[in-house]
Amino acid sequence: MDNTTKFNELDAVSAEQLPIPRHKLHGWKHFVGLYAGEHVAATEFVIGATFVALGAKTMDILIGLLIGNILAILSWTLITSPIATQTRLSLYTYLDKIAGNTTTKLYNWANVLIFTVISAAMITVSSTAVRFAFKIPAQLNWYPTNFMFVLVVLAVGIVVVFVAMYGFNAVSEFSGICGPWLFIMFGSGALVLMPALAESVLGSTTLSSFKDFVTIGDQSIWTGVNAMGAPGIGLLQVIGFAWAANTITHFGLIDMALLRYAKKPIYGLCTSSGMLFGHYMAWIAAGIMGAGTAVIVKKTIIELDPGDVAFQALGLSGFVIVIIAGWTTANANLYRAGLAAQAIFHQYTRKQTTLAVGVVTVIVACFPFVFTKMLPLLTYAGLIVVPIGAIVFAEHVIFPRIGFSRYWVTYRKLTHSTPAIASWAVGLIFGFGLNTLNVISFYYLFLPTWVVTIITYTLLAKMYGAAKDYPAEKAEMKEHDELVEAYHQHQAENEKPEVEDTSALSKVLHWIARVSLVVTLALALITMFKSSDMAAYLENRATFYRYGFICTIVYFVTAYWALRRKKALQG
Repeated sequence: MDNTTKFNELDAVSAEQLPIPRHKLHGWKHFVGLYAGEHVAATEFVIGATFVALGAKTMDILIGLLIGNILAILSWTLITSPIATQTRLSLYTYLDKIAGNTTTKLYNWANVLIFTVISAAMITVSSTAVRFAFKIPAQLNWYPTNFMFVLVVLAVGIVVVFVAMYGFNAVSEFSGICGPWLFIMFGSGALVLMPALAESVLGSTTLSSFKDFVTIGDQSIWTGVNAMGAPGIGLLQVIGFAWAANTITHFGLIDMALLRYAKKPIYGLCTSSGMLFGHYMAWIAAGIMGAGTAVIVKKTIIELDPGDVAFQALGLSGFVIVIIAGWTTANANLYRAGLAAQAIFHQYTRKQTTLAVGVVTVIVACFPFVFTKMLPLLTYAGLIVVPIGAIVFAEHVIFPRIGFSRYWVTYRKLTHSTPAIASWAVGLIFGFGLNTLNVISFYYLFLPTWVVTIITYTLLAKMYGAAKDYPAEKAEMKEHDELVEAYHQHQAENEKPEVEDTSALSKVLHWIARVSLVVTLALALITMFKSSDMAAYLENRATFYRYGFICTIVYFVTAYWALRRKKALQG
């Protein structure tokens, strides 16, 4: 059979089932932007306020979040990125090769559950901004207490579901331009509310040193006392959560789907744009905004929701940030949930499964507990998928070093891997068992769970045939891999080069967008450092509200216009 015939056969194979070709790889700037946009989202409002409610101390927050987020960056760089760049496969495809169809289906069910809950939380967060506009009371119980709030959730949820079904590509592109604006707005919100906090603690709207900031933090934000009046969480818990918040993507390896496009494994360090400038800055800023809002409206932080906080910090731009951050995050996760459901129910289209999952998501979103319990939900979601990441790590990294065969399940043509399913079960029982016994902080449960799953899988896989050699099957796979590489080379030779938009109008649009961000930040800095008393502060804050909102409109109009011009050139 000649290569042309073989290439035609590969044309019928889904691109997701093949490694990413070299001509589709991206440079480091792509991943800096990608992680910056993805990890500054509506959840940051919730998590930032949660640290305050949990009673963390100021220096524990400043140091603990830094250490925890650096550990997360290293997890992506040392675990996820090497496996992704060596295989060029998503986790779903790789898992199917090493664990069979049954394990993959179970894993997809887990993803449907996880992404449905996260999507529901984001719809609820977006709804807090809309409910604020209609003067609907904040929803502080686990269940809805206002029928109008339910109607708002249904309205917001319907939009999210239909966009995830029909317009996800447009939303994905739009999300890319949200990153820089979200950074500026989180930082600006903290700057704008800091004088109000300073006045309440120091009796002055200005700070003279870093010591003043720590004093404000200790007395008004991260007080060391939780919402129940008891001593709060310590340094180790803060580090643990910052590290564990994204276990689903690094130790759990879901971000193989993103990092398989990286030219080099070291690009895992690009996650620092999301962790240090995203999580670290945004969580601290959200805590400041929450505490500042509590002072202004004379409520405790646990009585506030993201809509309250964003409006007091950013004015009308606050409505925009909560709606957009929640909307884009919900769409991305609902899209993932729909894909996972479609992988289970092959007889239905992705749109049909997204609709079905979306209906459940919107119903769950009516219950506010999904966003008020975001911190433990993210941690437990990571604990569910970490054993799968451990199985993949064992197969890919450990097996070659101890003489076992990678892909032994594929070589044996098995559709069911008992070692994988059993190891996953052992990992879950072990992890949640430790949590029940309260042996260690639940933020760190993923570490022993990961290790125990690796050991269990390695021992069981040896019993089921992983220790054997499969020379004929390995030669056949090598031949197939060489064919795929030739196929990709053929594609690269026939692919049209990407057209760059170098027009004068597009350059002007980009500059206007950047200037609008600079002006917004400048207005926030003036409010922070040029407010000599409360009268000056209120005047500066009003100016920020007014012109900051105008800059928000200008930014999105020009940035999106430039994006559409670029897309038009690319056809």
